[in-house]
Amino acid sequence: MIEPFGTPFMARALTELALLAVICGPVSVFVFARRLSFVSDALTHTVFPGVVVGFLSGGVEGIFAGALVAGVVTAVALTLLTRGGVLSDDASTAVVLTAMFSIGVALVSRRSSYTADLTTFLFGRILTVTPRQLAETAVLAVVILVLLAIGARALIFRSFDPLGAEAAGYRIGWLDLWLNLLVALVVVAAVRAVGTILVVALLIVPAAAARMVTSRLLVMAAVGTGLILLAGYAGLLASWTASVRYGVSLTSASAVVLVLVLAYLLLLPMGVARRRRDPGRSRPRTERSSPHELVG
Repeated sequence: MIEPFGTPFMARALTELALLAVICGPVSVFVFARRLSFVSDALTHTVFPGVVVGFLSGGVEGIFAGALVAGVVTAVALTLLTRGGVLSDDASTAVVLTAMFSIGVALVSRRSSYTADLTTFLFGRILTVTPRQLAETAVLAVVILVLLAIGARALIFRSFDPLGAEAAGYRIGWLDLWLNLLVALVVVAAVRAVGTILVVALLIVPAAAARMVTSRLLVMAAVGTGLILLAGYAGLLASWTASVRYGVSLTSASAVVLVLVLAYLLLLPMGVARRRRDPGRSRPRTERSSPHELVG
């Protein structure tokens, strides 16, 4: 149960997933509360051209900078398009997603090793995380947590009472940009580890699973973080065991996501039972409480 993590690359992989758990757990709650699953999925794909450009210009070490630039540009573009009212939120998101991802595919297809590179970008390589990458993730995690702590109450207020938040003096457009940037930064932090596709699971599944056992946002964030930590450990252990003991190829990132989804499925009956026991819980507590109650 512990021996595999005595290997340096396994220890680094587990540390990376622990750092991601600390930021994905809380941010996933806002994604769940704002019903931003599609936007989160879009952000995980729109960083792809940045990842490709970063890789082509600076190798593996350039991926971080490229993804960061693409993530920030996407967050700003989505906010401007959705606030402008020219297109619906879904249409704006779909336009940005398809445009950015197509650019990434066009760029990566120019390489002779197209298939191998595309697989790496999409599904990540958690077992090849370096100490430098761990340091970059740690710095980004601190930035995300600080931004989240500063804007948490305002973001909650905007999530469940946008008109009230606007009347209270909050600028809704800036709050939307704030949250989009947080999601983009999480994607950038996770893209090298689990890839641009699987990272969406870390932004959606934890809060959805936590919702099965609680209605309070702070508790949901804590439960979601714990589930990612558990999935990270169990997924890496399952991948190691399958590959070393049984000779079965099982990628670590996919194993982590599968464990996370399994946790959701196991908790699903508990959520159904809670709703049957108390029909009032069919609506999340977040829809029936004030922002101060939700944080408290």
